[in-house]
Amino acid sequence: MKRRIYLQMRTWEEARQALFERVKPSQYDRTEIIPVKEALTRVTAEPIFARFSSPHYHSAAMDGIALAAQATFGVAEDQPKQLRVGAEAFFVDTGDPLPPGTDAVVMIEEVNQIDAQTVEIMRAASPWQYVRMVGEDLVASELVLPPGHRITPTDLGALLAGGVLEVPVKQKPRIAVIPTGDEVVPPEEALARGPQTGKIVDVNSTVLKGLIEEAGGECIPYPIVRDNPQTLTDAVRAAVREGCDVIVINAGSSAGSEDYTPAIVEELGEVLVHGVTIMPGKPTLLGVVDGRPIVGVPGYTVSAVISCDLFLKPLIAAMLGTAAPQREAITVVPTRRLPSKLGVEEFVRIRAGRVGERIMATPLSRGAGTITSLTRADAIIRIPRLLEGIEEGEETEAELLVEKAAVENTVVIIGSHDLALDLLAIWVTRDDPALHLSSNHVGSLEGIIALKKGYAHMAGSHLLEPATGEYNLPYIQKFLGETPVKIIHLAYRQQGFILPPGNPLGITGLSDLVRDGVRFINRQRGSGTRVLLDYLIGKEGIDPKQIAGNEGEEYTHLGVAVAVASGRADVGLGIYGAAKALDLDFVPIAQERYDLIIPHEHCDDPRVQKVIGVLRSEEFQAEIEGLGGYDTSRMGEEITG
Repeated sequence: MKRRIYLQMRTWEEARQALFERVKPSQYDRTEIIPVKEALTRVTAEPIFARFSSPHYHSAAMDGIALAAQATFGVAEDQPKQLRVGAEAFFVDTGDPLPPGTDAVVMIEEVNQIDAQTVEIMRAASPWQYVRMVGEDLVASELVLPPGHRITPTDLGALLAGGVLEVPVKQKPRIAVIPTGDEVVPPEEALARGPQTGKIVDVNSTVLKGLIEEAGGECIPYPIVRDNPQTLTDAVRAAVREGCDVIVINAGSSAGSEDYTPAIVEELGEVLVHGVTIMPGKPTLLGVVDGRPIVGVPGYTVSAVISCDLFLKPLIAAMLGTAAPQREAITVVPTRRLPSKLGVEEFVRIRAGRVGERIMATPLSRGAGTITSLTRADAIIRIPRLLEGIEEGEETEAELLVEKAAVENTVVIIGSHDLALDLLAIWVTRDDPALHLSSNHVGSLEGIIALKKGYAHMAGSHLLEPATGEYNLPYIQKFLGETPVKIIHLAYRQQGFILPPGNPLGITGLSDLVRDGVRFINRQRGSGTRVLLDYLIGKEGIDPKQIAGNEGEEYTHLGVAVAVASGRADVGLGIYGAAKALDLDFVPIAQERYDLIIPHEHCDDPRVQKVIGVLRSEEFQAEIEGLGGYDTSRMGEEITG
């Protein structure tokens, strides 16, 4: 089958308009009657009116006595009045119907019971005092819910109060999801067999199902279709035959030799759009087969999610007669420059937290296959296609993916990576579920500079000053001289060589790094680990250019460990905890001090104090010790020099 290359790229706005003009979502308007108790989140198909008034009788709004208000006129503390129980006064509980001839309730706290037949009151009652009158909430025939309304839990109560037991709702659009690819395997098979080279777990079907159901549709899952044109053609025809309203084909819409979706859609119907000027999500395909919209979403999960946000969710909303979902917008300040390609609108996932008067935005991985960039993201920045990027420190708009309160209640740490920070984030939220910790790994030096710019509440650092052997203080004095800070000790930790199990190359010292056939993986410039390495090889008189792979960089200790575990490198410098986490060998080289640097302006912040409180707990310190390679004996102490 002929390979299809993108010919006419469209903006996402043009692409969506082309789809909606061609398929006219309103034609999918269908109604069904369901019990009110099963109607949560469903969309009303018609206006719904109350059958009964609520309440449908005059009822007591308080515990007390019901009486005729007129009979109490003139009553006062100096002129109390006694009433006969059962004739002039009637004991009632909240919700009881008013006895005939009564129109007011006196609270039980204001009633003095003389004996079983007599009560006394010392204050006059006004007509309809503490009474819920007929129709106070709803009047029979009154509108309860309009059409096109998504039903909430309180709506269910209002419907039942109005005597409505069944409700007409829009039928859920039936969305077929057809995963494709020879390399894709079901999660159950992947878990049973373990990781298999060349095989990818089908996570997208589950993600798409969740997105569809969240939008109000019904997901119709299909088995994985292998890279065979006839098999995919049969699957699309089956979805049409079985009455699916929309057909989502996952993967196969790019320009690869086994990407058959465009040709098959063209053969069975019409391709409206192939290729959208967005990143991620460029390979998105939109088409029509037998009057049914086809959405071809890319195989990378992030691309698939962005594509669904732009096309599938609005399509489902239009079919249900509701407005497309809108996210809350906030103003953020990027902590790094966000470059972008002209002509493409880019969707950048970010972590966000308020530091002082500004909400700081730190970009996450921009890879289309990095699903964790969505699970960790607080918001998305859209870089317009006519911009080459957004500058560091330049205010821009972001769309929230979480509640704004979560961003307002986040402690931002920028600096060196450490496994203890990952556990610290867990412990902080466990201690206070409303509090979050955002740890962004850019290296020790960049973390200190971030504090100078006001980008973070604290920075993690383990920078060695080669001339003095001192950690962190010389750099703080150099870069933060006019910014008063506190230094809170995190831990002493072991740095060393991370090696494959069994240390097959017999690496024991720095001189082994220059041997033929030894591939090294380094940390990024400005990281404390990189500074330590440069210091150590300088003492040994080793030329960095002699170390094969020295130019390669990873931003975390776990990144170094993964490079070694996967065979991309033979050795890297990192902490023992990272080696232990992946069952790798470790040769210790040096012990170093890791500190948290906190500007004075943030020290009294209750959120920061809670973080320090966790550091000082014996239970947290014991868990960090369990990682291996840590000495927490001074964790939480203030370093004075």
